[in-house]
Amino acid sequence: MSSTSPQSHEAILDATRHWLTRAVIGLNLCPFAKAVHVKNQIRYTISEANDMEGVLTDLETELRTLVDADPAAIDTTLLIIPHALGDFLEYNDCLFFADRMLKQLRLEGTLQIASFHPQYQFEDSGPDDIENYTNRAPYPIFHLLREASIDRAVEAFPDAADIYERNMETLRRLGPEGWHNWMSERAKD
Repeated sequence: MSSTSPQSHEAILDATRHWLTRAVIGLNLCPFAKAVHVKNQIRYTISEANDMEGVLTDLETELRTLVDADPAAIDTTLLIIPHALGDFLEYNDCLFFADRMLKQLRLEGTLQIASFHPQYQFEDSGPDDIENYTNRAPYPIFHLLREASIDRAVEAFPDAADIYERNMETLRRLGPEGWHNWMSERAKD
């Protein structure tokens, strides 16, 4: 954390929390996010890395931290990457190595990685398609999740398989202008 001043560090966290509360929770893009947010079980970590190698080193540290932590204290981690992987293709390359790391650490089936990026683009979609915004965040982010928590959440949410389609429909109804208006409002915590 040496290269980021406390003010910019706080700005990064504020932008990430705003995205989480307005988009992810506010639009109910992930019906499981509110519970861990309310219980303060989300670990927010800012990577100071400025290249893929450094990001992967930070990722390994965070994977080990999460798997060793008490789930009641830390159920999930957002590894925020403000200084690297700004290019979406480079981010995807890193995600490939991140998934390999999960296997090498023998954490596949225990943890998983969800991906968010400011230029997120689903395969076979255009760069400006509103559906991409389901996975767009203010910074590149690796969201580290416990498989056991996902299983419990899916059990409690009977239509979990429909989340993706529901999110796409929510964003289509909102449209690009509606999205930007929604995100420009401050969350009411």
